[in-house]
Amino acid sequence: MATGEERARLSRETVVDGALALTDTEGLDGLTIRRLAQHLGVTPMALYWHFKNKEELLDGLADRLWSLVDTAVDPSAPWPSRLRTLMNSMVDVLRAHPYAASLMVTTQPEAAQHCFDIMEAALKVLADAGFTPAEGSMLCRHGLRTVTSMVIGDPGLKPQQTEEEAAEHLRRKRLSMETLSPSRYPCVIAAAGPLTKIDDPEAEFTFGVDLFVAGVEALAARR
Repeated sequence: MATGEERARLSRETVVDGALALTDTEGLDGLTIRRLAQHLGVTPMALYWHFKNKEELLDGLADRLWSLVDTAVDPSAPWPSRLRTLMNSMVDVLRAHPYAASLMVTTQPEAAQHCFDIMEAALKVLADAGFTPAEGSMLCRHGLRTVTSMVIGDPGLKPQQTEEEAAEHLRRKRLSMETLSPSRYPCVIAAAGPLTKIDDPEAEFTFGVDLFVAGVEALAARR
C-alpha cells in the first residue's frame, strides 16, 4: 500500500510530469505504472491514488501536451499568419515530446479538456477566413493529423537508442533503398538519402506547415 509520506509528496501534476519525462526517453511502450513508480521512487499503489489505470494516465498525459500549446495569437494579424502561428506552437510542443505525439490524435477531447483551447482558437481563425463550422472542423482535424504525422514520421525517430545505434538504423534504411532494382526504382534510389534522414529539421517542419496553410488559403480563395 502507498504510505502517507508517498501520498503527501505526490500530486497529479507530479505523476504526469514523471510520465512525460519517462515517455520522452523510453516511448509510450516503456511507460507502465510499475516503471513510472520506479522512476518516481514510490510504490505502484501510490500512483493509483491519482490514476486508476494506464488509460487514465495516458489521458492525463495528452491533456498535459495540449496545455503546453500556446494559443495566443495577434488578433490584428491576417488569418493565415494566425493559423501558421497556432500550428507552429503545436509543432514545437510535439517536437519536444515526439514519443507522446500520437496521444494528440487518439485521446478523446473530453478526456483532455485543454484541447478545447486550441480548438477554439483554430476555429475562430477559420471562421474569420470564411469557413463554416463544419468546414472548420474538417480543417482542424486535418491540421492536427498533419502536425502529428510530421513529428511521428521523422525517419530518425526511435526511442532508447544511442547516437551510434540511431546512425546505424538510418544507414540500414538507406542501404535497403539503395540496393533496390535500379530499373524498377531509380527515383527511390536517387532519393535514398533525403528519404531516410532529414538534414534540416527546421526547414522540413516549416515546409509542412506552409504547405497546409497554403492549401487552406487556396480553399478560402475559391469561396
